[in-house]
Amino acid sequence: MAKWDRWSDGETVEVCEMQNADTILAIYNERGKSGKCLEGIYRQLFNPELYLQAYGRLYSNAGAMTRGATAETVDGMSIAKIEGIIGLLRNERYEWTPSRRVLIPKGNGKTRPLGIPTWSDKLLQEVMRSLLSAYYEPQFSPHSHGFRPDRGCHTALRDVFHAWTGTKWFIEGDIKGCFDNIDHTILLSILREKIHDGRFSALMKDLLEAGYLEEWNYRPTLSGTPQGGIISPLLANIYMDRLDKFVVDTLIPEYTRGGRRRDTKEYNAIYNRIAKLKKEDGHEEEIAQLRRKARATPSNDPFDSKYRRLKYIRYADDFLLGFSGPKAEAEEIRDRLETFLLDTLKLELSKEKTLITNALTEKANFLGYAISADGPGSHGKGYGAITLRIPIKKLEEKIARYTSDGKAIHRTELKDDSDFAIVEKYGTEYRGIVQYYAYARNRFWLHRLHWVMRHSLLKTLAMKHQSSVTKMAERYTGKAIGDNGTLACLSVTIKRPGRQSLYAQFGGISLSRQPFRSVDIEDRPTDVDRHRPHKELLARLLTDECELCGAKGGIDVHHIRKLADLKVKGRKELPPWVKTMAALKRKTLVVCERCHVAIHTGQPTGMGGRAQ
Repeated sequence: MAKWDRWSDGETVEVCEMQNADTILAIYNERGKSGKCLEGIYRQLFNPELYLQAYGRLYSNAGAMTRGATAETVDGMSIAKIEGIIGLLRNERYEWTPSRRVLIPKGNGKTRPLGIPTWSDKLLQEVMRSLLSAYYEPQFSPHSHGFRPDRGCHTALRDVFHAWTGTKWFIEGDIKGCFDNIDHTILLSILREKIHDGRFSALMKDLLEAGYLEEWNYRPTLSGTPQGGIISPLLANIYMDRLDKFVVDTLIPEYTRGGRRRDTKEYNAIYNRIAKLKKEDGHEEEIAQLRRKARATPSNDPFDSKYRRLKYIRYADDFLLGFSGPKAEAEEIRDRLETFLLDTLKLELSKEKTLITNALTEKANFLGYAISADGPGSHGKGYGAITLRIPIKKLEEKIARYTSDGKAIHRTELKDDSDFAIVEKYGTEYRGIVQYYAYARNRFWLHRLHWVMRHSLLKTLAMKHQSSVTKMAERYTGKAIGDNGTLACLSVTIKRPGRQSLYAQFGGISLSRQPFRSVDIEDRPTDVDRHRPHKELLARLLTDECELCGAKGGIDVHHIRKLADLKVKGRKELPPWVKTMAALKRKTLVVCERCHVAIHTGQPTGMGGRAQ
């Protein structure tokens, strides 16, 4: 089974089709670090272990049970399905299915298109993504933070916060419909520079041109990466890496000069005066006043003509540049970016949204934060230090979800949920917002959001129980112990004999600003590299034994969206398979074909639930 892949530089590396998947990815990662080209990547698509890993990563995603253009979902996943995909690939007969397009509402009232691929297409895309990611990840710019392992919004913001002190102008980059307008010819050309494999290129070309169904009408895809596709974020990063390299290799060297800004006479005069007064007694008060004055005085000349600095950060299609220099040069940088994107990547900058913002007097919007630099008399780290804030518009958008006419409202859609589920949902939503804005100087503004959400939660519980907000508050008010002491919260505890109690909490989080941490909040849901495959399910599948009747062979996996789906109102006697899944607390059940058909048709299964 061993195959020898000969690289373009004459080096040979043994890569077996049945080799351990982690070993293959490690080889590709090392190859990426060296910057050498790849050959024979198509043959790696014949490795079943890569598909098992892909399955382990994807099956728990919320969209795994969502149908694409066909009825196929993760339900019914089997080794036979993997073998079928590999068989088609070996004969170069695999055909991508057009994705089903739906429109997702956006916060501004508009919609964005989302494509839903079939399960087989998702699985193959994930295998391709894992191979390409292993190879390209070491080559990506450190200035890129979107859809990458161990990177995210907070790592991008942390770089801006720590390294952009002294920025005078922000250049906010906004590309018109970036992902929809990625040119297929250019993308394939970029891939072919490093990947010398005609079959893989042809498979990728077919994927890009597979089209989509909108209201069941077929539409071709003439540009863009597959919306909603597993591999799309990585392809976009490969494409946008050209922009990263242009900025880092061309613009930054041209617009960076001078070791440091020259000192200001005013600042030096203050500290010379302080040094003189220290030699004498009785001037403590005057020295303290001078130090306060020094903190509000620039130590370096912001208009030093011999000093320039250009900083850059990108998250997916959003990018921000920080420039220390005259506005005319900032406009020149913007124009050069516009020309490069249009000529090289056939992408267009939005002139209305690509703004040049004065860092001291205005705020740039990036990744949901308002970013500015401290001016004279600020209470931050000093003149020119970067400040991160919650934009008032964003806060109002968050509050609007839980209010009507300025008053907190109940959520009717939650009336049938348990108290535990309602508190948990509100708690999760609130915690996500609070954690995202952990580094905002005005994080205390979220007290308003907390008040609104708390009243909305209590009104929802009161509606469910036909009671009052006061009584619900008395029933569920508790205390949470954190790093900042004890804080009030709303909580629900479900005690379970012999097992750990279930606990849901809303609030109880300090709203004081936090320092940046070494480990930041992970992005969801596309950064799948961060999540190791669920090996427990894979081990159960590979036993090739039905968990209901014990039959061997012809095994696949029955999936449900959530355990709550097992509880059907009005059902007195639960089928054995339901009891088994409930007892195991799993959303999956490894079964034979006969038992799987019986589950879906409501017939008795196997031996009546041998695994109970």
